[in-house]
Amino acid sequence: MTFDDIFKSSFLDNMASVTILDMVLALAAAFGLGLFIFFVYKKTFKGVMYSGSFGVSLIALAMITTLVILAVTSNVVLSLGMVGALSIVRFRTAIKDPLDIVFLFWSIAVGIVLAAGLFPLAIFGSVVVGIILLVFVNRRTNDLPYILVVTCEDADAEKAAVAALGGKVGKSQIKGKTVTDAGVELNYEVRLKDNDDSFVNALQEIDGVERVVLVGYNGDYLG
Repeated sequence: MTFDDIFKSSFLDNMASVTILDMVLALAAAFGLGLFIFFVYKKTFKGVMYSGSFGVSLIALAMITTLVILAVTSNVVLSLGMVGALSIVRFRTAIKDPLDIVFLFWSIAVGIVLAAGLFPLAIFGSVVVGIILLVFVNRRTNDLPYILVVTCEDADAEKAAVAALGGKVGKSQIKGKTVTDAGVELNYEVRLKDNDDSFVNALQEIDGVERVVLVGYNGDYLG
């Protein structure tokens, strides 16, 4: 028996190893769990701008992974070719939120487990992961950081603004200071007292203070 005979025999035998029922059940389960992942993503999103296309891609990724793994498990020769084909794929999309990586890996893992026929593990594991994300990501905290930007005309206005800021906020830490011919710009990370932001108006009323900006900060960057 030659290698060609072995290849043809293996190919023909494994073509029927994945039945229509297996494919339908696996894809239906992948779609259902993909919708669940999409739901958890919407409920736990804390970024700057929500992307609906990323949520839809989570559903598609679970189903596509299921298709790929079903093909790989049905034919050893095909699996080798699949590894070579996927090794040349490069993704250039930047992931700005580390939590997005969790959802991407979750969708891929669901597709792999479903294609392996471990339906209870995929369902139970997804429910547990979803509950953990909903509980911990949506947990509210009163100690949220803010970025305070104060623009002053001169050093005297700067001293007055810093002195006024001292007792108005819970915590303050300077993050940057820019001095130019036009004036001084201060960047502070502050924690509010009982969510009271009235100190912004008080700083604006100080002589020599040109502008005061308070921005909520959660670690996300635009760009």
